Amino acid sequence: MREWIPVSTSPKGRLALAAVKEFGARPFDEVTVGELASAAKVTTGALYHHFGSKLGLYLFVREDVERRLLDRMEGAIAASARLDRSAAVMAALVIGFDFAVREGFLRILGDPPAGAARDRLAELLRANTAAASPVLSRVLAAAWRAALTAVAEGSEPQQARAALLAFEFQIPS
Repeated sequence: MREWIPVSTSPKGRLALAAVKEFGARPFDEVTVGELASAAKVTTGALYHHFGSKLGLYLFVREDVERRLLDRMEGAIAASARLDRSAAVMAALVIGFDFAVREGFLRILGDPPAGAARDRLAELLRANTAAASPVLSRVLAAAWRAALTAVAEGSEPQQARAALLAFEFQIPS
């Protein structure tokens, strides 16, 4: 087991699980420290002890969720290597979208990373689209997040997925 993943039955682990659920379903600003502590069956002091702040807890769980997302997307790009680069990037976006919807990570991945210095999704996309345009990665990351936000706000996942698939772009090989 990786050192940074807490045991799920410990107070730290329960806080992390509660945070994934709450931040997955609601925007960062709408989730309170009291709600997180209550959902984890700990005191608010435990949250501050283990994570320093609500933002510290958010960044902890976002890093884990985002790493799981990026692992899938990187795998999709590698598995699609025989396709053209545009198709490989589109496959990664769709696989990432399906993962986020299935796991209920709509807000935590759909909202831009609160308090984070880096946008790892845009970085992954930039590494695979830079030959086409210096801003394509940012546009694709924003569209991908908008599709998740649309689902979080009540749109049907298949409609949002279809909107993603409607993008047409060419990345030189």
